[in-house]
Amino acid sequence: MKNKILVVAPHADDEIIGCGATIAKAINKGDEVYIVIVTNANIGAPELFNEEAITKVREEALQAHKYLGVSKTFFLDFPAPALNAFPEYKISVALSQIINEIQPNVLYVPHPGDLHQDHKAVYRASLVASRPQGNYNIKEIYCYETLSETEWAPYQEKAFIPNVFNDVSEFFEKKIEAMKFFKSQIKEFPHTRSVETFEALAKFRGATVGVKRAESFIVERVIKK
Repeated sequence: MKNKILVVAPHADDEIIGCGATIAKAINKGDEVYIVIVTNANIGAPELFNEEAITKVREEALQAHKYLGVSKTFFLDFPAPALNAFPEYKISVALSQIINEIQPNVLYVPHPGDLHQDHKAVYRASLVASRPQGNYNIKEIYCYETLSETEWAPYQEKAFIPNVFNDVSEFFEKKIEAMKFFKSQIKEFPHTRSVETFEALAKFRGATVGVKRAESFIVERVIKK
């Protein structure tokens, strides 16, 4: 059965960091993958992020998505990095419209324990938008980990303890190649948003389940018949 997969990313590159190899694997087997980039930092903090920088990172995202074979990318314009002070229902409404258009059966969202407040807001808004009501339900929802956010979560926040592991040994290099399009975002090791750290995490997650490379997730919801 072909899946329709929707990945919701607070910021451009979160989707590749969190599940880029999973996206590549899904597309390889014939699934349709759609991506939503929720925010526009030029609107939320123009003193920090100019319009040219946002245009550049969005172009990088489109190049990465084209390389992977993503069916469609949606760009929204909610104000990063200030979603903690923004009405979340507006984000939920926008995501609901996309969900109704695509009707995905699998949804990937950021982890609620991430350090960045935008990630928390997008997680909550995504769950509101995907409530199992009416004639259409999303069957599977997973939280992904985003290096440079998930590992820096405050101690009192919900920890990322994965319970789903996707063997991406054959597709991990596609993730790395996709991430390389984000020249404005990728960092030098030992920063956690570096190629070396992505490799280290994939090896570690893979080793915990006996495969060479893995991406890991937390189940938010699975509906079985």
